[in-house]
Amino acid sequence: MKRHLTLLLLLSAISLTIGTVSYANAILIPMDDQQANHLKAYGIAYAVLKDGQDVDWLLNYRGGSFMIKQTPAFERECRVRGVSFESLSETKAAALKQQLADPNLNMDVVTLQKAAKIIVYSPIKVSPAEFENTDAVLLVLTYAEIPYEIVYDEEVLKGDLPKYDWLHLHHEDFTGQYGRNLHRQTLTDIKVQEDIARKYGYGKVSQMKLAVAKGIREFCAGGGYLFAMCSAAETLDIALAAEGVDIVGSSYDGDGVDSDAQSKLDFTKTLAFENFTLEGDNGYRGFSTFSDINSSGGRGYDQPAGFFELFNFSAKWDVIPAMLTQNHEPIIKEFFGQTTAFRKTAVKPSALVMGEGKTSDRYIYGEVGRGQWTFYGGHDPEGTRGGNFRTPTDLNLHPHSPGYRLILNNVLFPSARKKKRKT
Repeated sequence: MKRHLTLLLLLSAISLTIGTVSYANAILIPMDDQQANHLKAYGIAYAVLKDGQDVDWLLNYRGGSFMIKQTPAFERECRVRGVSFESLSETKAAALKQQLADPNLNMDVVTLQKAAKIIVYSPIKVSPAEFENTDAVLLVLTYAEIPYEIVYDEEVLKGDLPKYDWLHLHHEDFTGQYGRNLHRQTLTDIKVQEDIARKYGYGKVSQMKLAVAKGIREFCAGGGYLFAMCSAAETLDIALAAEGVDIVGSSYDGDGVDSDAQSKLDFTKTLAFENFTLEGDNGYRGFSTFSDINSSGGRGYDQPAGFFELFNFSAKWDVIPAMLTQNHEPIIKEFFGQTTAFRKTAVKPSALVMGEGKTSDRYIYGEVGRGQWTFYGGHDPEGTRGGNFRTPTDLNLHPHSPGYRLILNNVLFPSARKKKRKT
């Protein structure tokens, strides 16, 4: 298995502390096959945090279960939302935590203490943006009943991001080429972006999107948590690497591409990817990908036929990836997207691969400055081949989706309690 673990990652991982919640009586929310609704269980955990109470995340115990203080209100909320739970006495709860602390067991307890302020970067803030209605994160946050706010380019340009803890990007194009593919954006969507660029003094949408990409990177470096899926993960790094270089064809902005654009890319400015080659432009509304970061490049919305595997991390020493990979199933069905998965040789050695298929990396983590990011390939964890990508997935049909659970692991991650490093 491929693992890129830097010293910085290791130090950050061990900075998370074992939970210290004391209980009168406790509610155990199992996350194994005994759970009636895995996705809504995360919503219960978030609601407890929002109420000012702590949540113990039991890493590698019954699929990454949660334990909270027992109250009539929380019990009622579990019943209303269809979430399975078990009542534990104070003695049993304490014994369970002691059991998980055993150094011979690959299990541990992490205390979540504060509900993260969540935002989703999406053009639905300013335009119809029908494609964004199928954003997997918007879908699962709504289904799990986890509150969030919507932001777009203006909020980033105005410097609003530091007000929040957790930022999601889905299938955005930060290169200023309006998606390049499959009628991704309507003329209304394009006009809105042109208007924002003009309002803030940018001559091109690509210049405005670069400023947005840099603002997102600064948010992360300043201590924010970034979660990106599909083309957003790919185009964010392309835009950062191409700062000061024209990589946008005339069909998008009226002038040509710098003939030396490829050689001028600066991979030191990117978060996750390096040594990638830009794809040629087939013209607006054409069918092309952005670069060979995408392991299914040239095939657009391709549906892989296989599965990808989550790595088994140490709950006591590799705490961060252990949290982000909690699941009741370690093998997950691959799913398509404009950026389906990440070519292995394009992923920086500083990134940690947490899930991989036979030929690509699907789920990766890294750090920049005081912040962290996770990139997840693909469009919709329950998307099907030949399906209409504009039709939202009904998560009532997929309450146990292991692919969607990875998204929700990331939602809870910023709530983890930290302690001072010993090194």
